[in-house]
Amino acid sequence: MNRLTSLAALRRAAAAASLTPTRSLQQTAPFTTSSTSQRLPWRLGDHFGSASSNRIAGTMFFSVAAATSLCQEAKAKEPIQSMFKDVVLYQYEACPFCNKVKAFLDYYNIPYKVVEVNPISKKEIKWSEYKKVPILTVEGELMVNSSDIIDTLYKRMHSEGSTHSSVNTEEEKKWLGWVDNHLVHVLSPNIYRSAGEALESFDYIANHGNFGFMERIMAKYAGATAMYFVSKKLKKKYNITDERESLYQAAETWVDALKDRPFLGGSKPNLADLAVFGVLRPIRNLQSGRDMVEHTRIGEWYSRMEKMVGESCRVAA
Repeated sequence: MNRLTSLAALRRAAAAASLTPTRSLQQTAPFTTSSTSQRLPWRLGDHFGSASSNRIAGTMFFSVAAATSLCQEAKAKEPIQSMFKDVVLYQYEACPFCNKVKAFLDYYNIPYKVVEVNPISKKEIKWSEYKKVPILTVEGELMVNSSDIIDTLYKRMHSEGSTHSSVNTEEEKKWLGWVDNHLVHVLSPNIYRSAGEALESFDYIANHGNFGFMERIMAKYAGATAMYFVSKKLKKKYNITDERESLYQAAETWVDALKDRPFLGGSKPNLADLAVFGVLRPIRNLQSGRDMVEHTRIGEWYSRMEKMVGESCRVAA
């Protein structure tokens, strides 16, 4: 009865929001089928921006504390003098793939500026033919797709003549693929598992995204309502019978992969460690993230990663 009452409240709020004059919301929402995508307001950045049904709520399903501190050297981080100048990240604050890139930049002490993109108008990336995030520019050079961005930067850091050795093992590649092809798919059904959890996530998005006032109202109520029902379709699509159990199993699978090592990379994180951490970091303070840490063994690894990644290297624009 409580769930039905909450859903009814969401429907009423969404209906009220839709009656308020505002710009038309035509962008595609993540993890949608073609029929659903015409009604939801966000197009996913990164790998899942095609017209297929494999679209993930990159701008939607995460809540993350804003990274505002200037870059600081942290003892746990890689002691690398940044070779990259004038780095600018075009992002959605809550996008998992944007957070994956930020985890890499933070860990390797690469200072970067952030441009928050309005997911409706996308006016901040009008100049680019590529209309998804993350977009990274390095001294004006355009880089897109989180995995490609990280791979490009990593190879340049470990190019011929560099004093830093490359660690790009088959194990590392396997788990990098696991992040994009499995881990992200269990998140949306968990984050939007109930009406209350959907509103919890969208409350952050509405207040921290680059929205106008009326867009925030639509984002919170209409978005939460839509994604609650979309998540149920995703649960069926990916053969998930129990949302939390699927999340717990993914967390345990990752911990098992560590084989009692502090990190998959051994004594230090490798790219797979950074990818898993980056994708999970935005949900840490959502109910799903709290449950995951409470009911699985991933908490100790996650705490080690927080210390290793250290302070944000975001600098004032």
